[in-house]
Amino acid sequence: MTTVLIVEDEERITSFLTKGLKAAGFVPKVVDNGTDAVEMALLGDVDIILLDVGLPDIDGFEVLERLRGQGVTTPVIMLTARSSVADRVAGLQGGADDYLPKPFSFDELVARIRLRLRPREATASEPGVLEHKDLALDIRARRVQVAGEWVDLSAREFALAEMFMRHPGQVLSREQLLANVWGLDFDPGSNVVDVYVSYLRGKLGKQRLETVRGVGYRLI
Repeated sequence: MTTVLIVEDEERITSFLTKGLKAAGFVPKVVDNGTDAVEMALLGDVDIILLDVGLPDIDGFEVLERLRGQGVTTPVIMLTARSSVADRVAGLQGGADDYLPKPFSFDELVARIRLRLRPREATASEPGVLEHKDLALDIRARRVQVAGEWVDLSAREFALAEMFMRHPGQVLSREQLLANVWGLDFDPGSNVVDVYVSYLRGKLGKQRLETVRGVGYRLI
């Protein structure tokens, strides 16, 4: 069962959310202040957080900052009457996954909850470590082991290595690598793929990444 932490100090709204979430098949937990919200979220037994901004002790922005600062990655949907663009930007830049201004449709809230949970559900069954021959890529720790030795990679190098590890033996074009690692808006004429493949060869071993002329690269 999916546990939803409701951080809200208005009893009317808390009651409305609790009844609706139970009817939708969720398990709601309620706290009415930011301090308790941080403590409960740090325990790691909630799947998603509905976070009000206007709380009696520390506001929702401060709660979010503390959670993200301590490595809590639980999805957060902020619920607040403060709906200005500046507030939305502050919430999203602070690490919120979504921002829903009051008043809101309960059906929309449930849809947004399910949307934010979907990536977690989709990856729950995926292996934490990708392996190919004597390479091991730890997805959660974001590090790679080469012939039994741990090797440090930059964030971009790791993303590129992950692409190759998910498609061993498959030729990946420069366009595919650009789109998946750097984003679709990156300059297709850039040689950044070639540069980072060179970096990876230096760390994983030159022989592991084969150049297919005129096409791209593959992990062998």
